[in-house]
Amino acid sequence: MSHVSCKFLVIGIAIACFAISPLSGQSETQGKSDETLAVDSPRTPNGRPDLQGYWTTQTFTPLERPDRLAGKEFFTEEEATALNEQLTAEGVDPSMRGREILTIGDRDERERYKYQGNRDSEERHHIHYDNEIWLRTRVPKGLSSLRTSLVTDPPDGRIPPLIPEASARLAAANEARRHPSAFDSHEVRPLSERCILWGHESPPMLPPSYNDIHQIFQTPDHLVVFTELGNNPPRIIALEGRPHISSNMHQFSGDSRGHWEGDTLVVETKHFSDKKRWRGSTGTLHVIERFTRVDADTIRYEFTVDDPATWTSPWSAEVPMVRTEGPMFEYACHEGNHDIRHILEINRNLEKQSAVETSPQDSK
Repeated sequence: MSHVSCKFLVIGIAIACFAISPLSGQSETQGKSDETLAVDSPRTPNGRPDLQGYWTTQTFTPLERPDRLAGKEFFTEEEATALNEQLTAEGVDPSMRGREILTIGDRDERERYKYQGNRDSEERHHIHYDNEIWLRTRVPKGLSSLRTSLVTDPPDGRIPPLIPEASARLAAANEARRHPSAFDSHEVRPLSERCILWGHESPPMLPPSYNDIHQIFQTPDHLVVFTELGNNPPRIIALEGRPHISSNMHQFSGDSRGHWEGDTLVVETKHFSDKKRWRGSTGTLHVIERFTRVDADTIRYEFTVDDPATWTSPWSAEVPMVRTEGPMFEYACHEGNHDIRHILEINRNLEKQSAVETSPQDSK
């Protein structure tokens, strides 16, 4: 059975087993306030907050607070309104990273930079198609809250420093990627290049550049999170109190177990594979996620990550999940994907050329 067939078999089973009455009147909004919890938020037949439906995490709010906004945790309503007016206009490049655009303090310069055609080839990252045409959603991407960063703790909105051992580990990994041996085999190529794992894939969940819909199914005993832009199967979270798997077993998505604390679903995940290296982390990564249904259109999604082998302290972030419309479309990374073969073929050809250039007599 092919990779894609297996993936859809898992999806079909998840839908059949976990779907209960869907949300009605689905719509998408931007900039919802999450300061108070709505008492009339939808609930399942057993009284729990209903997290089901299609949700988007798209936002220009950067993960870390830009230097020019240091000490400023929130935009004012007026500032957020002005920024959203700029960011949601026709023709804006939706794939811009939030930190890129919010680093720019001058409104006129932001106005220039937000259009892909105004940037030089280096700024555009050599993109070969029009992002505004291909990536613009029905409700354009804007800011998802008044926050100036998704990181909420530390208070400066920045990810804590790496410990010295982690810095050395990442430096060694970066150097290895530049070494010719990095092209010896498909097994040493990056996981994302091999369609195994993207850097944003959960847990925890971070907004990708595009295709950021998450579909959630829910029963009293399980929660399923199916992410559109992902190479792994839907994530099935047990809620009935079963223990974590053995610490001898490690998975790309770790091992998740959830429980309710009032109206908030708390999910603990551990036992990650060392190969995942989420933002440089190790297999000792420990993630706590919190899903709170704020109102009919919003889930407040929060997470805290801790890895003593990577960061000097734990850190937390908040990513609003805003209700949107389905369906999701298949993301099939391997369909017609021959890039690994071509990348290795090119390197073999370069090796042959190098051998000829260094030993011209032997090549005759």
